[in-house]
Amino acid sequence: MSHGDEAVKLPDGFEVVARSQQGAVAAVENREMRFFGLQYHPEVTHSPEGMDTLRYFLFDVCEVSAGWNMENILDEEIKVINDTVGPEEHVICALSGGVDSTVAATLVHKAIGDRLHCVFVDNGLLRYKERERVMETFESDLHLPVTCVDASNEFLDKLKGVVDPEMKRKIIGKEFISIFDAFAHELEKKLGRKPAYLVQGTLYPDVIESCPPPGSGKTLLSHYQEPS
Repeated sequence: MSHGDEAVKLPDGFEVVARSQQGAVAAVENREMRFFGLQYHPEVTHSPEGMDTLRYFLFDVCEVSAGWNMENILDEEIKVINDTVGPEEHVICALSGGVDSTVAATLVHKAIGDRLHCVFVDNGLLRYKERERVMETFESDLHLPVTCVDASNEFLDKLKGVVDPEMKRKIIGKEFISIFDAFAHELEKKLGRKPAYLVQGTLYPDVIESCPPPGSGKTLLSHYQEPS
C-alpha cells in the first residue's frame, strides 16, 4: 500500500476483512455477491501470505484449475503469432527496454526471426547510461534486431516550459507516434513493402487505466504508443 488512495466508505453489503498497520482498509468482501477487493499488492515478495491470498482467490473463490504451465503458454503464443503474421510480412516493435515490450519482442522474434524490426527511442528522459545498457542487452543477450533512434533534442524541445503532467504525456505520446511513423516509412523504402504490424508490450492494466469509468466521460490516465 505504497500510494495515498484510501477507501473511507464501503458500498452496501461490503465489510472490511483486512486493514493495514495504520488502519487503512486493505481488503473488503461481499460474500453474498461474491465480490472481493484488495488495495495492496499480494503478488510482491514483502506482502505476508500474499501468495496464499492469490491461491485462495483463484482456486477456492474462482474455482479455476492449474492445468497450464509456462512452456505451454510460450508455444501457444508463438503459434498465435505465426498464424497471424503472414510468411512474407514484416513487423515493427516499439521497444522501451522494459520487461513488457522486451518479452513481446522476444516472442515475436522467436516466431518470425529477422522479419521483426525493433526500434528503441532515446527520448532524452532516460536514466544515466540506460540507453547503452538497454542496447547492449538487446544485442548481446537477446540478439534482437534493434535500431536506436536518438530523438532526445526533439522531445526536450517540445517539452520545454510544459508543467502539466497530462499535457507532457500527450506531447510525448504524439512524438513517439511521429518517430514510429517515420521509422515505418524508412523501413518500407528498404523492404519494398509496408510493415504489416506494430508490436507493443502494453499490459492490460494500462488499457484499464486508459478507459473512462462508466458514465464519467473522463480518462484516468492517458497512455501513449511507446510501451511502458
